[in-house]
Amino acid sequence: MRFDHVIKFFDKSERHYDPKTHGYVGGEKLVSALHGNVTDIGTVKSVQLFGDYKQNSLVIRLYAAPPKWSYLTIDDGAQKYVLQTMRKPLKLITLIVGESNG
Repeated sequence: MRFDHVIKFFDKSERHYDPKTHGYVGGEKLVSALHGNVTDIGTVKSVQLFGDYKQNSLVIRLYAAPPKWSYLTIDDGAQKYVLQTMRKPLKLITLIVGESNG
């Protein structure tokens, strides 16, 4: 199994509404960048987990658990992914992520 993708984890919890400026302040902060293995979830597993095969989900395997994060990107891509489920088997951390709408 090759860990040939760079997974960047971002946190946007410091972003908040400022009533004086009538807008949001603070931003998104890069909290970690890890190498990982990225694969498609597959139709059968997608139906088992979500009851729908149209879900665009990916499986990401990592050696270490990332710190608290809001969304991730893969290989400096523009697409943002959010966590759907996380598993911790014996050796690796497994994240199942889906495309973010926002």
